[in-house]
Amino acid sequence: MLSVQPSIDTGIARIAPQFRALSMLVEAAPLRHPQVGEAALARACAEVVAGGPDWAQAHLDAWSEVFKRFGAKPKRTPCSADALRKRVLRDGSMAAIDPVVDLYNAISLRYAIPVGGENLAAYVGAPRLVIAEGTERFDMMKDGQLAEESPEPGEVVWRDDLGVTCRRWNWRQGVRTRLSATDSQMWFILESLPEMPIDALHAAGDELAAGLQEMMPGSIIRSSLLTV
Repeated sequence: MLSVQPSIDTGIARIAPQFRALSMLVEAAPLRHPQVGEAALARACAEVVAGGPDWAQAHLDAWSEVFKRFGAKPKRTPCSADALRKRVLRDGSMAAIDPVVDLYNAISLRYAIPVGGENLAAYVGAPRLVIAEGTERFDMMKDGQLAEESPEPGEVVWRDDLGVTCRRWNWRQGVRTRLSATDSQMWFILESLPEMPIDALHAAGDELAAGLQEMMPGSIIRSSLLTV
């Protein structure tokens, strides 16, 4: 079983003192039922349009406040869950991308929670949530070409030994560690603030694990709770 242990820098407690996250390491079995992801995404979009869950807006508002504390402008660069939900509320649905990506986007939408999915085999060292110095490398696409930039000093980022893997906490994922259903070593991070009930956080993780097992029977999944 994968033995990587993601970590959270102690400085994060000053920005989000009650932050907690569910980390899920997955040794993926071959993809057998790719339709699971798209079906989950369609159901989640319908639930968002219907208005659930009842604590969703409070959770997203709390994320906006956290983003402001490290200098981000949430109206321009919102947390990933907020961006997804606004897109669905505007369009009524979301197009399928990849079976696994569709599944974790469905969890994000249904539970109003930022969910990251990463190709763990592309990591050098363990994932860690830190406050950026501003000199780290972040790979991205610009005008259809691979490019690099650096985060702002003081920005909260996920990174490994090579550089930043996700900017502004959970706003934009890097290219190097992007996940697809063909990857065999996966890492998921479900990020929660206290405005989301802790039972809902665990339910979101259980639902993601069940979807992965249905999609890729025989996958080995290990979950752990991270706190500041």
